[in-house]
Amino acid sequence: MKSKILWPEKKYTKADLLNYYEKIAKVLLPYLKDRPVALNRYPEGIEGIHFFQKNLGNQKIPGFVKTVTIRAASTGKNVRYAVCQNKQTLLYLADLGSIEMHPFAARVQKLDKPDYLIFDIDPGTRSTFDDLIKVAQTYHAILDSKGIPNVCKTSGKRGLHVYAPLGAKYTYEKVRAFALEVSQEVNRQLLDITTLEQRINKRKGRVYLDYTRNSKGQTVVCAYSLRPTPDATVSTPLLWSEVKKGLDPKKFTIKTIFKRLEKKGDLWKLVLQKGGTLPKTYARA
Repeated sequence: MKSKILWPEKKYTKADLLNYYEKIAKVLLPYLKDRPVALNRYPEGIEGIHFFQKNLGNQKIPGFVKTVTIRAASTGKNVRYAVCQNKQTLLYLADLGSIEMHPFAARVQKLDKPDYLIFDIDPGTRSTFDDLIKVAQTYHAILDSKGIPNVCKTSGKRGLHVYAPLGAKYTYEKVRAFALEVSQEVNRQLLDITTLEQRINKRKGRVYLDYTRNSKGQTVVCAYSLRPTPDATVSTPLLWSEVKKGLDPKKFTIKTIFKRLEKKGDLWKLVLQKGGTLPKTYARA
């Protein structure tokens, strides 16, 4: 039912969800097109049971929904992903209660070579948002010093994401190795507030520098995807001049994002461009 309330605090309904994705489709679709997508589904709303769905399996779906079957490296089993090529598909996925869209970094045409690398800046229990801003600025400075273009967006929750376009020139292995190298440098510069420790109980509340997203099959929430937060926040691209003390990710919501787009345009276009070149030690492969 379209009247079903998905965001109880604001009384936003399934109709609001569908209307958002219909209205944002023109901006959002270029970042989903040709990419396997995982869905975070909330059929009963953000306070109900939810599940992360990658595999459509034998699920009956409309003919306009493209799919791709990929063998999972971890299990060796085939996984049938949706590929969101058009507004019809986007609205079908949203109608399933998919609040969040999580695409691959690689397209189906080059599944072993991501279009961009990702730094997922994940807050710890004693992190402030100003800590995350400092981390993002440090990534920005290091990438700039290497001549690699980069952009930042809010996660839509408490984190920040820094992306660097690479134009599908390098394998996941090389991209991940470079991402680790840069993250290690960030960690050295910000030892008091950051960690590379994957185990949560070993992080001591510090900001986690998650470079592991740069692995085949890993996904990150898409720019302009809604999030299951009380205010229905949106993962929102930023100008680097905005990534400073006082930035409030909660102000980018289902209700405010379109005025922002009218004013600033799509700030995420860089990720689909040719992008930078990694150091010679990461020769193309």
